[in-house]
Amino acid sequence: MQHRVLVVDDEPQVTDILKQFLESEDYGVFTAGSAEEALVILKENVIDVVLSDESMPGMSGTTFLGIVRSEFPDTIRILLTGLTDFDTAINAINIGEIYRFFGKPCNFKELRVTLRQAIQQRELISETRRLLIAYKQQAALLRRLEQRFPGMTRIDKTSTGSIIIEDQDDDFETFFSDLKSEVARAEGSHEKHSGHSAKGKKQHANTPSLPEK
Repeated sequence: MQHRVLVVDDEPQVTDILKQFLESEDYGVFTAGSAEEALVILKENVIDVVLSDESMPGMSGTTFLGIVRSEFPDTIRILLTGLTDFDTAINAINIGEIYRFFGKPCNFKELRVTLRQAIQQRELISETRRLLIAYKQQAALLRRLEQRFPGMTRIDKTSTGSIIIEDQDDDFETFFSDLKSEVARAEGSHEKHSGHSAKGKKQHANTPSLPEK
């Protein structure tokens, strides 16, 4: 699965350099020249990571990432800035809950490692959420089945540990039909929570360092 990164910077030279580097790392790359443009992209696409400059005309990177945090909480947020202002970093952490703060020009080796770690964390959280949803669906299914067929989820055993299977007079054809419907409903609900997948070709290129802003 090709992960998607959105680069937000009002300097085309910066977005071009980052796009070149990220595509060489096999990421799908979107670029935006402003926070407002970036928000439109986020609403229309599933984005894994946002790399945003701090100093941009109009909305600042910190304010933008705060909105991303609120509206797209699963998207990883990384701030890029040429400033060395400690207060800027603190505000970005508090407002946008950023994953990492990079100075400009940033170190591409560190950025490469950071992106991989951040995406691994995102996938772990997503998988945990998926398993929790599946567990809740299965538990709800068992409760409904137990209500309709009392005792069916209870396992009786003999003194030697063998499972006791009793004859039932219930309409099992109807039961299995209902069970199939419940499973289909659960699978349909799960598909709504699944992510995206896309394939891209890996490119290799020399990537110059970012200019300071």
